[in-house]
Amino acid sequence: MTLFERVRRQKLLSFSLLLFTLSLGILIGTLINTNVGAARGGGPVAPDATPLSIPAAVKLPSEFTELAKALEPSVVNISTDYTPKESSARRRGPNPDEDEDEDQMDLFRRFFRGPQGQLPAPRFRREATGSGFIVDRNGYIITNNHVVEQADKIKVRLPQNLTEYKARLVGYDPETDIAVIKIDAGKALAPARIGNSEAVQVGDWVMAIGSPFGLEATVTVGIVSATGRDVAGAQQFQHFIQTDAAINPGNSGGPLLNRRGEVIGINTAIATQSGGYQGIGFALPVNTAVNVYNQLIRSGRVTRGSIGISWQKNERPEMLKAIGSDHGVLVEQVTKGGPADKAGIKPEDVLLSLNGRPIKNGDDLVNRVADSPVGSEVKFTLDRAGKKLDVKVVVGDREEVFADRFQRSNGNADQKAPAGTKVKFGIMIQDILPAEREKLNLPDARGIRVTRVEPDSFAEDIGIREKDIIVSINRHPVATSDDVKKIQATLKPGDAVAFRVMRQIPLNRNGEHQWLSQFIAGTLPAE
Repeated sequence: MTLFERVRRQKLLSFSLLLFTLSLGILIGTLINTNVGAARGGGPVAPDATPLSIPAAVKLPSEFTELAKALEPSVVNISTDYTPKESSARRRGPNPDEDEDEDQMDLFRRFFRGPQGQLPAPRFRREATGSGFIVDRNGYIITNNHVVEQADKIKVRLPQNLTEYKARLVGYDPETDIAVIKIDAGKALAPARIGNSEAVQVGDWVMAIGSPFGLEATVTVGIVSATGRDVAGAQQFQHFIQTDAAINPGNSGGPLLNRRGEVIGINTAIATQSGGYQGIGFALPVNTAVNVYNQLIRSGRVTRGSIGISWQKNERPEMLKAIGSDHGVLVEQVTKGGPADKAGIKPEDVLLSLNGRPIKNGDDLVNRVADSPVGSEVKFTLDRAGKKLDVKVVVGDREEVFADRFQRSNGNADQKAPAGTKVKFGIMIQDILPAEREKLNLPDARGIRVTRVEPDSFAEDIGIREKDIIVSINRHPVATSDDVKKIQATLKPGDAVAFRVMRQIPLNRNGEHQWLSQFIAGTLPAE
């Protein structure tokens, strides 16, 4: 074989080897791609598995589902714009042992008011949310007082409706934490059905509806875990229904329902160490709320009876046993000049019965006297040094009996004086009595108080607030309501108006305040 033939054969062999190698690579690549394709859906990975199918939608019957559908149109979302300030709900009760547990009640208040943390500068307005429920087709709504008590503006949103309605405050009662607001929706609304909370039993199923964390129409379910619960820091007339239905920030003011879809409570507070739901919530019985509501829509305030005594709360059974009684209330103090004092009741008397019915304890006594009409006569049977006596007492107004330590906080008024005089700026004003001026420690000898600011008014638009003290208008001194009337009589639409007001702002969390002077001005709108 010649050299040329050997070279030719070697090239041919090399080419054949290269061609074989390429063909083998293509074959292996094809096999790999085929297997990968099968793994990726090109073929069944689990050939022995049966595909799943979705059945036709069948809605399961449930009483909770029906309750939620029926009540959802009646439950509203409430949002407020407010400037943080000292809660007006903190009042000293007539019995020294009724003072609030600051830490516990602060927890309840902040929990439902929304933002927490350090107190911001007063000029920074904040927002908070809560719940409520419609009780009248004309737009009357029940909620918690602490949801709206600091509000500069109250806005209400109906279920599945993006429209925000401005609400006005009809009245409020800090002693039960109930408030009534009203909206004009331009149509008849769907009121919730009211139940009877006296029928509530431990173990009953209940449903809570509200706007926790702003999530509207949220439904939670649980049972009643206790009734008549007294909570540290609660007010004298708050005896709660306890439930394990989840209640969270924003639920406050919403309804607690029984299995018939009737409102049996108003969600008000929780017991928590974290600020969130931990299994125990409290609702004010609806019977209490209805009584408050009826008084607020009738007169704008709540009136409660009193006889003017105090007693030791949570006294030990041995106390009564030592003086020879197995029930009743041991009188500790008698308010001088009050109904009990006038009737001859004395300290160390034991009140045994009221109108023939035995008195269980102090709370039983207070509730029954509070429900008695002011001016009515009631009969007590009492034990005085082992002798039984019958005493007739004329029931007084609780706020008048304890006027020295009880600030008026019901309804639309902050004190006993009339609500004030309406002027065209869109405000209600009131003269300040000399004694009250001294008590308020006002830095200026002049000024009248703003008791109400009308929604959408000139005054609201320029930033005048309730409780502001107007010292001058257009640099004309203001000392009485008549001064304001005289000044406004000289003004016409389009005129500029400058108010100098004194406004009380908090300095710290210890309740210390200071008065600040500022000018507020605007142009009167066309009439």
